[in-house]
Amino acid sequence: MIYLNFSDLNGEAQERLLESSKRDVEQKFGDDIQNYAKEHCTNFETMIEEETLRNLYSYTYVFNI
Repeated sequence: MIYLNFSDLNGEAQERLLESSKRDVEQKFGDDIQNYAKEHCTNFETMIEEETLRNLYSYTYVFNI
């Protein structure tokens, strides 16, 4: 669960969420994505970024107003 202040949705907070999501993706699926990228000649970093954005939808957010 991610707790956010409604008034704290600036660029820094968004970057913090993206970095957290990226760490989660790399930890959970990093090896699988890397293998897929090698097999299909795609860019690993691009795939990680795409999965990072998709992963944000799996979080549960709680907004404090």
